[in-house]
Amino acid sequence: MNRRGDAAVVSDRVLTVPNALSALRLLLIPVFLWLVLGVQADLWGVLVLAVSGITDWLDGVIARRTGQITKVGQILDPLVDRLTIAATLIGLALRSLIPWWLVGILVLRELVLLALVPALRRRGLTALPVHYLGKAATFALFWGFPFVLVGAGTAQWEQVLGALGWAFVIWGTALYWYAAVLYIDQARRVLRAGR
Repeated sequence: MNRRGDAAVVSDRVLTVPNALSALRLLLIPVFLWLVLGVQADLWGVLVLAVSGITDWLDGVIARRTGQITKVGQILDPLVDRLTIAATLIGLALRSLIPWWLVGILVLRELVLLALVPALRRRGLTALPVHYLGKAATFALFWGFPFVLVGAGTAQWEQVLGALGWAFVIWGTALYWYAAVLYIDQARRVLRAGR
């Protein structure tokens, strides 16, 4: 295991199992959009999102347990998370399954955090450490959107899953913004300390 004490060692390696899983998730994004917007094979789209969610969880577990934490992975993993959420939002909004204002709320959060990047880079930071609430929000959204997609069906079980999906989406959106407030505060403290 590539560790010193309790702190993980971040490597410069590129070819690792976690990075390969993140790359797979990146390749699944256009597949998902084709399934949802092109052929409208919603259950296949849900399966693609499920595989994406499982590999997202798995790449983190493997990275921590095997010491395969890399600089590439620290950038690629959250980037693919955001791209997956963005593609899902756009796909569902274009199908009129979610309102565009929800897309706006989630995109605004990303723009607010993106505005912090130049100041952090001047301090030599590429990103802030991922907060568990941010991961919880992403998890809730990853569960919620597939259920909302299933809820497009007419069967009663599909409608129940759709309602459950909306509960996850609302909770995930609230957590997403709360995590953003924590990231902003963290950035403010880092920038004030001049580190």
